[in-house]
Amino acid sequence: MTTQTPVLNPELVDALKRLRLGRIALSLPERLVLADKQDMSFDDLLLMILTDEISRRDSAAADHRAEEAGLDSSMRLELWDKTAKVSFDKRMLSELVSLRFLEAHRHVVVLGPVGVGKTFIAQALGHIACRHCYHVRFSRADTVLRTLKQSRFDNSRDALMIALTSVDLLILDDFALEPMGKEESKDVYQLFLERTGRASMIISSNRDTAEWLAMFDDVLLAQSAVDRFKNAAYDFVIEGESYRPRLKPTLDANDPPPTSPATKARMHPRSHARLQR
Repeated sequence: MTTQTPVLNPELVDALKRLRLGRIALSLPERLVLADKQDMSFDDLLLMILTDEISRRDSAAADHRAEEAGLDSSMRLELWDKTAKVSFDKRMLSELVSLRFLEAHRHVVVLGPVGVGKTFIAQALGHIACRHCYHVRFSRADTVLRTLKQSRFDNSRDALMIALTSVDLLILDDFALEPMGKEESKDVYQLFLERTGRASMIISSNRDTAEWLAMFDDVLLAQSAVDRFKNAAYDFVIEGESYRPRLKPTLDANDPPPTSPATKARMHPRSHARLQR
């Protein structure tokens, strides 16, 4: 005999919404059916409903942290293509996924040739950190250095450096692609100096850490910065064919036919002028 899904009392739905628990109403009918089938006690039913809500809130909070961090939602470990023709130390990946490096304030350097999935792995670790309530910041290394350079002109450098050195996990992508100037070398030195032993970094690079020395303007700064970083970092090396073709958009035969493109809403010039007043 098929159990009918109960219809919720509208007053109950309204009460849940007023308590900001409206999403419970979406799954409550199914939970009531399940409780009836399993002859569940009221306490167990209430615990199941509240656990669902906690899970939803935790997931939403993690998504919000990931968005603020600048992480790509498509670069999560569960979406990694396991048929990719690349090789890496699976035991090392398991260790990094455990986030013990974050607890110990250790770094990670993701090394490998162009296109093997370094950015993907770095961001995937960032997503895992977000799910475990860490605050993360992801950026290309050249973007961070350019922003730091510009911050000197509006006296915002101190605030920016505090933000970069205080976040739980800082992820710099494509580090040491090209030589750094004097000020850039100083900025990297300060980042490495202030974060080592205090907070973790993940850096992806096409160059081995030994090659980073030549990218600095100042040899002494280079030796000090790189030595601090590499001796506090796990090396995660990826080798093989480019992973990027697997991220290339393709047409799915099951996709519905395209519709006419939607016109972007534009504000009338007069309305814009009124808003400016």
